[in-house]
Amino acid sequence: MSTRLIPPTTELTAPYWEAAARGELVIQSCRGCDFRPFPPRAHCPACGASELTWQPVSGKGSVYTYTVARRAPHPVFAEQCPMVIAVVELEEGPRLMTNVIGCDPAEVSVGMGVQVDFDPIDDSDLVLPVFRPC
Repeated sequence: MSTRLIPPTTELTAPYWEAAARGELVIQSCRGCDFRPFPPRAHCPACGASELTWQPVSGKGSVYTYTVARRAPHPVFAEQCPMVIAVVELEEGPRLMTNVIGCDPAEVSVGMGVQVDFDPIDDSDLVLPVFRPC
């Protein structure tokens, strides 16, 4: 049994989770206007096109904003606190809500360079993209 919350996988988000399980970060790209939305969408929010494809990205970015959770927002996070909850802006443009791991929370700062890493969720088949300082 998992001791972590497991994000739902839908037909729309399945390619994202499948890529993460392979250790790859992917985002959608609109064939109509090249906009890169995140989170996944059925239609491009920029032009309305429905031809969105999944493209691998570098996994490099920077901390756009963050907070340090010292009290668990849910009991399953108790062992992870304090934890850095961040919005990371990818080099390719989109911003992702994620966690910054691999450093003391006091070391995290806005603009800090980060690189994607992948964190398996207990005994589930899902792997979470998280970020480490680079």
